[in-house]
Amino acid sequence: MKILVCISSVPDTTAKISFSDNNTSFNKEGVALIIGPYDDYALARAVELKEESGGTLTVLNVGTSETEPQIRKALAIGADDAIRVDAEPTDSFFVAEQIAHIAKEGNYDLIMMGRETTDYNSGVVHGIVGQILGIPSLSPVMELTIEGNTAKISREIEGGKEKLEASLPLVLGCQEPIAEWKIANMRGIMSARKKPLNVVPPVGEALTSVTNYSMPPEKGACKMIPAEEAEALIELLRKEAKVI
Repeated sequence: MKILVCISSVPDTTAKISFSDNNTSFNKEGVALIIGPYDDYALARAVELKEESGGTLTVLNVGTSETEPQIRKALAIGADDAIRVDAEPTDSFFVAEQIAHIAKEGNYDLIMMGRETTDYNSGVVHGIVGQILGIPSLSPVMELTIEGNTAKISREIEGGKEKLEASLPLVLGCQEPIAEWKIANMRGIMSARKKPLNVVPPVGEALTSVTNYSMPPEKGACKMIPAEEAEALIELLRKEAKVI
């Protein structure tokens, strides 16, 4: 089985975010980059599937050279090789177009990624990839087993869980508890230096561009209402919060 895991490079979830160039660029100075947390779950399960059934595991990233430490980490965790599309991941369709192009060329059986990235949280890339390739796309996948050419999946839906079976090839957007994050050991770190990382040019062009960024408004002060003054609370909810 050939598995392609798509990883994003995102700011650490504890990083303080700021913008530069008159709020037209994300300021990366001093910001630690990590593999997208949901992508980490996809990678961990892919490594397990490879160990269970054999085959190959390739990691794909759409990004500039600054993402290579995250790619090397994925190789250290258990991927066999990696591909980096040398381009800024400007929008969801552009990223999906790159993934679909690589997936089609490589004839992969299973394309896995996180259900969304934690920088833009669009959660649509897996669906677009599936549409471009003309194969099913499922998300958010919480459990995954492969039996022959069939994937058995459990995913979260409103009000419960849904269990599905689907034939490969598939595109999956993953989340916990599909697997536990894996930590690279010293042997993996050393071997990752020798594993191939192929840098390729992008296909197509981005359809969107950023005009400016802005921070969310600061949270307002909290008003405490005594329990015996329920009418005052209702009045505030009606006139200020406007939720009733």
